[in-house]
Amino acid sequence: MPSLNLRLTGALSLLNSTLEDCDLTLNGTTFGPADSATHEVDLSGYWLLPGIVDLHGDGFERHIRPRPSAPFDKRHALQAADAELASNGVTTAWFAQSWSWEGGARAPDEAVALLEARRQIAHRLGSDIRIQLRFETHMPDDHAALMATVRSYHLDYIVFNNHLPEAVEMADTKPARFATWAAQNGHEPDALLAIVRAAKQADPDIPAFLKGLAADLRAHGVTLGSHDDPDAATRAFYRGIGAQVCEFPTSIDAAQSARAAQEPVLMGAPNIVRGGSQSGNIAAMELVEDGLCDALISDYYIPAMAQAAWAIADARALSFAHAWEMISTRPAAIMGLHDRGRLTPGARADLVVMNPNTRRIEATIANGQITYSSAQAAQRFIQAGPRLAVAAQ
Repeated sequence: MPSLNLRLTGALSLLNSTLEDCDLTLNGTTFGPADSATHEVDLSGYWLLPGIVDLHGDGFERHIRPRPSAPFDKRHALQAADAELASNGVTTAWFAQSWSWEGGARAPDEAVALLEARRQIAHRLGSDIRIQLRFETHMPDDHAALMATVRSYHLDYIVFNNHLPEAVEMADTKPARFATWAAQNGHEPDALLAIVRAAKQADPDIPAFLKGLAADLRAHGVTLGSHDDPDAATRAFYRGIGAQVCEFPTSIDAAQSARAAQEPVLMGAPNIVRGGSQSGNIAAMELVEDGLCDALISDYYIPAMAQAAWAIADARALSFAHAWEMISTRPAAIMGLHDRGRLTPGARADLVVMNPNTRRIEATIANGQITYSSAQAAQRFIQAGPRLAVAAQ
């Protein structure tokens, strides 16, 4: 499909943290000068916003396994997830895939299979879909395998998880829930408990292991983070090995520790929309109001990204423009993607066409291609010319 060369007129565009009355020109895959446009689209009444950049989402799992016992082809699932991203304004996304001792859908082999599926169909995807590996810390025998995977698939983002404390507590206090978890990953409860206990025995060796692994990952240009930091001491440990992104801190102390060290704090957009954490952790809105949250991520529900920006604006915690930057400009900067997250000349042509009256995303353009269009916005693109009519279908 050819890239677009068109001028978008009449809309308010998010520039310099404000909504400004300014036309935008798409020159192929980038934003360009006004004289490069071959078509013009009147988008009066709409807002033009940078495409959403999602640093962590596992909603794609429902496309692979709509039921735990009913997996589907990963290539088809990724294409379905790509369509969901586009309809929700996401133009760049990291799908969070576990590399864990848990087995089942979170086994290392499953991670490699997802990476291979993504490589095979990358040319068919409208959004820039990447894979974030969530590496369980107590897997010291997987150093070489993980590094081989990083090299083979050019991974750029890995976060460290440690779910052993949660697993031990669940086995001791909630055996029925532990049994369900085991079954979902293809284990009998006793077998999973044996895996947990064996992994726990490696406790004394894990700090040194992670230090060496992190050094190798950073040498390959991988951005590192940690997941569910419970306290400032844990955040300090990960800071010490170069894992600077603080993802889903579960305490104010951990978030404050990251802020003091100027490290980015990521929180879940569903937490904002639902008014709190579904797992009983800290409320993301409190961190936003206290200036302790840098960016929002979709976590388990992709539509929550845009909804969260509106929720923050409605609560008057931030202006809508600043709230939208938490799902576009800031996450792009965190990952060093200076070519996106902004509607400026030379930047990648990623944008969202928002109807501010209905709060509905009516069109998404990713890398200069219309990946989603609906309602009146679709009609306006189609009316701009035959070439756009083909692109908008």
